[in-house]
Amino acid sequence: MKICVNTRFLIKDKLEGIGVFTFEILKEFCKRHPEHEFYFLFDRKPSQDFVFPGNIKPVILFPPARHPILWLIWYEVSVYRKLKRIKPDVFISMDGMIPLKSKVKSIAVIHDIAFESFPEAVPFLVRKYYQLFFPQYARKATKIITVSEFSQKDIAEKYHLSPDKIHVVYNGHQGVFKPLDKAEISKIREEVSRGYPYFLYNGSLHPRKNVSNLLKAFDLFKEKDRQNIKLVISGRRAWKTKEMERVYENMNFKDEVIFTGWLPEKKLAELTASALAFVYVSLFEGFGIPVLNAMYCDVPVIVSNTSSLPEVAGDAALYTAPADFRQLADMMYLISVDDLIRKELVEKGRKQRGKFSWVKSAEGFEEVLNIVLFELT
Repeated sequence: MKICVNTRFLIKDKLEGIGVFTFEILKEFCKRHPEHEFYFLFDRKPSQDFVFPGNIKPVILFPPARHPILWLIWYEVSVYRKLKRIKPDVFISMDGMIPLKSKVKSIAVIHDIAFESFPEAVPFLVRKYYQLFFPQYARKATKIITVSEFSQKDIAEKYHLSPDKIHVVYNGHQGVFKPLDKAEISKIREEVSRGYPYFLYNGSLHPRKNVSNLLKAFDLFKEKDRQNIKLVISGRRAWKTKEMERVYENMNFKDEVIFTGWLPEKKLAELTASALAFVYVSLFEGFGIPVLNAMYCDVPVIVSNTSSLPEVAGDAALYTAPADFRQLADMMYLISVDDLIRKELVEKGRKQRGKFSWVKSAEGFEEVLNIVLFELT
């Protein structure tokens, strides 16, 4: 059987949400099915890390699709033509975009449609492209995979689709994220925060991630802090960061905030495992992989009470309204002074995290593929 997969988000040293999902699912899925012939469609020369040995054929299609106009050319011209030549049984698109002219059965992985609820948080051209084409992609796809029950409901309601068309395949945890012993934690803290405990946020920096309110909350928290606790913010600057920068410049305790920029996976895992607590108060999440990674590191978490985050964190988190930075400051203070609460959250996190693994995700992915294949016969 021939299976074509859109793998353009597999970029070495730049794997984030979609890229991580793509890599982990395909690594497990391709290993399970050496009998299939996989064509991985890239928009630039791929790292050999992503061309798994055995049954993978990498295909590079021009142009590199990093702009809305180039997306349109890549999918509607390059991918469309390649599918006509290969004649695969199924096309799987890990970023949800599919060639609308193609007659090949397709599975579109739509992680979330946050741009519908928070359009102002997305650059203008990107937003217009998403709003024009994603309803068409969703209708055109044979099946849709998404990463939470929240996103399943959101996609079904906004695009007037039957929930039966949309299947939930959760994210898993990246194996490098694991607990560290006290000596290792001390070493990392010396490197990062001069030995002091710290709250950690990890993720891209743009308005939907709500980093501005995290900074406000931390500034308020510091008025009561007696442990010299820091705030570490890790991740690449994405877009529309001026509000975050304005809040930062007006902070009373901005010298206590440490920006690390983007970090490689191993370093990020060490940073996470050494945190006092992980804070993730995003306005909207399709899943929230960093929260799961923190639970696998035995680090307690504070998260927003919105979108998919309660589904992922279960009873293993302290919850706050994302707009209420005063409530968040109270949560940060509570978790900083109460050892029992931290221990209780870690124990609950160990149970909650067991619901998610890439093996389970690959099995769910395979079930959806089998449904599509059954419809082909």
